[in-house]
Amino acid sequence: MLSDYKVLVLDDHALQCLQLKDLLEEAGFGRVDTVESAPEALARIRDEGYHLVLMDVSMPGMDGAQFIHELARLNLRPILAIATACSRRMANSIGLMAKENGFAMLGSFVKPVTREQIACLADRLGRRTPGAGLAPQDEAGDAGSLLDRQSVVAALRDGSIQAWFQPKKSLASGAIVGAEALVRWQHRGLGLMMPGSFLRTLREYGLDHELLMRMLEDSLAACRAWRRLGHRIPVSVNLPVSLLDRPQLPDELYEQVTHSGIPAEDVTFELLEDDMTVAPGNYYMGASRLRLKGFGLSQDDFGKGYSSMYSLISTPFTELKIDRAFVHGAAGDEVRAAALVSSVQLGRQLGLQVTAEGVETLDDLQFLRRIGCDCVQGFLISAAVDLAAFNALLANEPGHGAMRDPVPRQAIPY
Repeated sequence: MLSDYKVLVLDDHALQCLQLKDLLEEAGFGRVDTVESAPEALARIRDEGYHLVLMDVSMPGMDGAQFIHELARLNLRPILAIATACSRRMANSIGLMAKENGFAMLGSFVKPVTREQIACLADRLGRRTPGAGLAPQDEAGDAGSLLDRQSVVAALRDGSIQAWFQPKKSLASGAIVGAEALVRWQHRGLGLMMPGSFLRTLREYGLDHELLMRMLEDSLAACRAWRRLGHRIPVSVNLPVSLLDRPQLPDELYEQVTHSGIPAEDVTFELLEDDMTVAPGNYYMGASRLRLKGFGLSQDDFGKGYSSMYSLISTPFTELKIDRAFVHGAAGDEVRAAALVSSVQLGRQLGLQVTAEGVETLDDLQFLRRIGCDCVQGFLISAAVDLAAFNALLANEPGHGAMRDPVPRQAIPY
């Protein structure tokens, strides 16, 4: 219930504070307080606690970036939203800073803030409970101190750490044309754990390879199950590029896939560039050998992190996946929209299948369809679900039970 939320408006203009307070109360928020300086806001949050802070970024004394930095330093974690007269680009930059510091960001608005924007904010927040994150991938709280190496290894072996599947839909047909395998842990004591709670610990233990093989095994079992239901659904598995330092990895993966009876072309490896420790020669050798064996190869999170234009044109990719940072809110943000249009055009000109991640609104979905994007993933379609729930999604597909081929992969020169 929105009435359960405590909201603090931070703006150095008293009139703006009152206008935002009125809009928030009109939208259904029960308690809305206002402050006109960042130091006062810090004190109020520390002493009284607030679920949501709607803040300006251009303020005298302590600006919005400094305010967020101080919140993080004091370990105060309200949900944040930005309302500013600064440029959209500035608002996006501050929002990204907040996310990198572990804050849940509800949205960024350029003043004057409208009743419709506040209604959208309220609608999104109304689906949560106070204290909850905005989406599963935002969950914080690393349980690493509870997870010794032995328990992680045991979970990988007994299937407690397992693959869930997020559907990928074609914008042309509306059909499910693929699935991305995403890791979850059904912990006996802690319940369902999202990757943010354990993935860092797993990597610190040097278990990336074991995780890859676990995810691939689950994905191949899912492919066989889907075929029995009459569906040929290709699957994507995340592969940290540091593992390409293992020259035998492509052979190992190929042996496991072919032994399962699934053709290599139905498996795509998404290259995760979150730790670029691989030797460049090994990277290109590994990527090329994966393609030579018939696997798909996806540039994951394009536009973010280490991904680059040179990597895109020098690696035999079959798919370009655009990071959600460019997708979410693009329909109403001309800066994001420009970057998204350019990325989609680039991917299509290179002969790649273009997939947009993080699609959460119908406006963004329709925008992606207009600009020629091929496929979409995101909470608007479905979150990642276990195999039984994914099978239920397939049961509602048009033509259920009739085996169909996946979206044809563009021929990419080796």
